[in-house]
Amino acid sequence: MEKRKFSGKDFDSAVEEAKIAIQETEENLIIRQVGETKGGLFKGKKVEIEVVEKREVVEYIKNFLIDLLKDLGFNPKIEVKNKKEVPTYIIYSDNDALLIGKNGKNLKALSMVVAAHIKKELGESFKFLIDVNDYKERHQQIIERMAKKLAREVAATKVEVKMERMNSFERRIVHNTLTNNKKVYTESEGEEPNRYVVIKPKEDK
Repeated sequence: MEKRKFSGKDFDSAVEEAKIAIQETEENLIIRQVGETKGGLFKGKKVEIEVVEKREVVEYIKNFLIDLLKDLGFNPKIEVKNKKEVPTYIIYSDNDALLIGKNGKNLKALSMVVAAHIKKELGESFKFLIDVNDYKERHQQIIERMAKKLAREVAATKVEVKMERMNSFERRIVHNTLTNNKKVYTESEGEEPNRYVVIKPKEDK
C-alpha cells in the first residue's frame, strides 16, 4: 500500500496533481491533507496531501487478514466481494466455528482489530466488512425470518413481544425488516449491553 504525497496552491490543485500523476479518478482515491504552508512575501501558500489508491487498500487488508489469522493458528482462504460498493472479505478456514465465536463475538473482535490497524495506517477510517463462510448473511436471514414470524403473532394477538437482547446491528435488522409493516411497529428498549427490540401492535384505525 503506497502512500504518495502531492502539493498545490490549494487542496483542489493538489488533488488534480494526484489524479494526473496516478491516472485515477478521485472516487477511487483516499485523500488526506497532511500539511499546509502559509504564503509569505515571496512565497505562495502550499497545501500537501497524502494519497492512497483504494484498490491497494483492499488488497492490503486481505494480506493483513491472512497474516493475522495464520499467526492465530488458522489456515484461511479469503474471497473478496464488492457488496453495495463495500469490500467484503469472506473467510474460509479450518475452524469456522471458533473464528465466529458465540453469537459472532470472535468475528466482531477480529473486525475491530483490523479496522483499528487500517485507521492507524491511513489516518482515517475505511469502510469494509469481514464475514466467515457467509455467517453474517445467514444470521441476518434468520433474524429477518424471526422478526416477520413474531410480527404476525403480534398482529394476530394484539400483544407486544419482547425479543432477546441484541447488538445494535441485529436490532437494526429487525427495525428495517418491519419498518413498512402496517400492523406492527418496533422500539428498542433497555440499557446496553442488554438492549432488545419490542414488537408492538399498531392501533386499528
